[in-house]
Amino acid sequence: MKIALVHKRLDLDGGTERDLFKTAEGLRDLGHDVHLFCSELRVAAPTGIAAHVIPSIRLGRTAQLLSMAWRAPEIIAQQACDLVISFDRAPDCDVVRCGGGTHRGFLNRLADEAGVLRSLWQNISVYHRTVLALENRQFHSARTRKIIAVSAEVKRDIMANYAVPCERISVLYNGVDESRFHPRRRLERGQAVRARWKIPSQAQLVLFVGSGFHRKGLDGLISLWQMAELADVYLLVVGGDARLGRYRRWAEALAPGRVIFADRQSGIEDYYGAADVVALPSLQEAFGNVVLEALSSGLPVLVSRRAGAAELLRGQLVAGIVERPGDGAELAAKLIGLLRMSRSEGVRQEARRIGEAYSWRRHFDALDALLRDLRAAPASCVS
Repeated sequence: MKIALVHKRLDLDGGTERDLFKTAEGLRDLGHDVHLFCSELRVAAPTGIAAHVIPSIRLGRTAQLLSMAWRAPEIIAQQACDLVISFDRAPDCDVVRCGGGTHRGFLNRLADEAGVLRSLWQNISVYHRTVLALENRQFHSARTRKIIAVSAEVKRDIMANYAVPCERISVLYNGVDESRFHPRRRLERGQAVRARWKIPSQAQLVLFVGSGFHRKGLDGLISLWQMAELADVYLLVVGGDARLGRYRRWAEALAPGRVIFADRQSGIEDYYGAADVVALPSLQEAFGNVVLEALSSGLPVLVSRRAGAAELLRGQLVAGIVERPGDGAELAAKLIGLLRMSRSEGVRQEARRIGEAYSWRRHFDALDALLRDLRAAPASCVS
């Protein structure tokens, strides 16, 4: 099939951008003719994949959003693709992939946290009104034949905020490169990473991976490092944040030398090899690829129930699910329990089995089957 993938930019910095790039490669490898349509090309397209620029007005985010929504259908139509998949808020697509939850749900959560003034600002913001209008058009368009949600939580979000029938939404979890994220990294590279950051080889290490620290729950996690039970445990933070300096100062005052900020790292698989536990106690997370990467690396994960990837945990590993990420007592108890569990080879093997079950290969086989079914069925018959 000739398949169009649409997003505002081709990049490798954000989670959705990486998923777009990986999807283009995966569908190409299955024999499809893949075309990318973006308003910005910040990296080169994968080999064998055509990239098309959708001109947009760069005079503020609202103008850029509207101009892309207006031009995208016309430019995509010129290529006569069999199916068009939106990774963004492009209208008139056959498939909408919802990788971050709905904007309406996001605004509702912000209003709950920030109160009346925030809610008033959202109601008068031209940008937010525009995003909501485009989102509503996507979910209720006659052209949209299937919505792909990256977790059951995202599916519930769409149904709750836009009254989309259950049968129109398919849950398809993200995948993981089970060869790159592998327990053997512990033997091959783990000690080298620890040596680089001056972490004792026998000390237990908790790894946090992500940018946008507050939303991903780093504040609550760092707060735990004043506890006597964690006096010999290290926390290694990989990722960036606009307030990185403040976090560094706070952590150094709380636990000198034991909370380490490594900024962004390209060889992140080696960092999993150095860790005993991975923590992602997010306040909100549509999926959380970090969870799958940790599991594939053979590591237990401390993860918020609000992260879609928590749905994948089974057996002993459900002990790492935090129901209330803002509850310091629960967070501490779960983390201490996981640090004890992490010494068990059985737990590591159980984590690895889950990671293997969600490989990118299996993900793309499932996506391929879904797309072929859509192509084969008349539009009126697709539920």
